[in-house]
Amino acid sequence: MPLTANVVAAIDDLELAARLVVEGLRTGAERSPFLGGGAEFQQHRPYQVGDDLKHVDWKASARHDRLLTRQLRETTNATVLIVLDTSASMAFPDGPHGKFRSAQVAAAALAYLVIEQGHAVGVLTTTPDARAPDGTRLVYVAPRTGRAHRRAVLAALSRLQPSAMWPAVQTLRRASALLRRRSVLVVLSDFYDDEAAVRRALSEAARRGHDVRQWQFVSPEERTLPPGGVQELEDLETGARRLVDAPTVARAYAEAHGAFLERCRTGAQRDGIAYALIDTALPPERALREALLRVPEPRGATTPTGHGP
Repeated sequence: MPLTANVVAAIDDLELAARLVVEGLRTGAERSPFLGGGAEFQQHRPYQVGDDLKHVDWKASARHDRLLTRQLRETTNATVLIVLDTSASMAFPDGPHGKFRSAQVAAAALAYLVIEQGHAVGVLTTTPDARAPDGTRLVYVAPRTGRAHRRAVLAALSRLQPSAMWPAVQTLRRASALLRRRSVLVVLSDFYDDEAAVRRALSEAARRGHDVRQWQFVSPEERTLPPGGVQELEDLETGARRLVDAPTVARAYAEAHGAFLERCRTGAQRDGIAYALIDTALPPERALREALLRVPEPRGATTPTGHGP
């Protein structure tokens, strides 16, 4: 049975959902979407008696009419920090296409992959706390390796619930500061925050040398207004309500939302950040594979006319 968004939404166990998504990645991917690491090719050298035959490059040997072996260079294990948006807007909509559940499963599957490949993974987000001055406190699981640590990361993710406001800029700056050396910073959010301030925070992290990945979650239900006459719309984070005549503003709303997504994409591209727009209606393993295969664009790169997000 295909692993659809509906199936994932019905799985309460986050670790099981993550494992199923990872298995779907393995069976469906034409090339590995996993992070790099381990060993990489450095150069050829002539075969010597006693060399392991698995390192012989048979194609190169045939071209040069002598046995050549591949010399590999060990690469440094990566550190990955996952930053997950827990704002109330991520709770939309109810049901299988909810942004938070989709992002939560993607974060868990990513943690599963990273640990499986021998890299270190951690998570940073916030949770409501009435005792804190701004009503939230940081939730931080420092990056480490190993299966026991993976369970700790998945347990922390499973306890999270979207609610109230999310201090996006402060959280992103804290994440960048916690990473002492070049690392991979993956931010999962709908990015319904202060656009300019969030863009600056992401750009600052990229300028510090981090490999920043911006995964933006969008549901089909929020791309357009629901059909009908007068609708009452509510801001899930502030509680503000407004009555609108849906047929009158539907086109302007859809255009404004599309323009917002395009600004996020082009801003990321300009800042050398790998951007992925993740539709919550897509099968989770397909969405995750496409996101993982995105690589940062060179800073200042432009997109040819006519190419969409």
